[in-house]
Amino acid sequence: MIYALIGHDKPDSLASRMAVRDEHLARLNELKAQARLLMAGPFPAIDSPDPGPAGFSGSLVIAEFPSLADAEAWLADDPYTRTGVFVRTEVRPYKKVLP
Repeated sequence: MIYALIGHDKPDSLASRMAVRDEHLARLNELKAQARLLMAGPFPAIDSPDPGPAGFSGSLVIAEFPSLADAEAWLADDPYTRTGVFVRTEVRPYKKVLP
């Protein structure tokens, strides 16, 4: 099934994000290589594609997992979660309709 994984950043998270970004991207690339990743990216903290020092307010990953528990475990082990970049996370089942 497809799940939406959402992480909400702590305030002023940019430096913490950047410190573990490569590890985070490596995990996303594993999902991509397994053809399980539909999309992933951060939420800019301001209305701009390049928020600069304003950073990001969180991230969204939409991917396939065998179960809700597997999706929750994947997010719990993400570097952004483990290092405290995310102060809150949520995982929701997602039904793709379009495109």
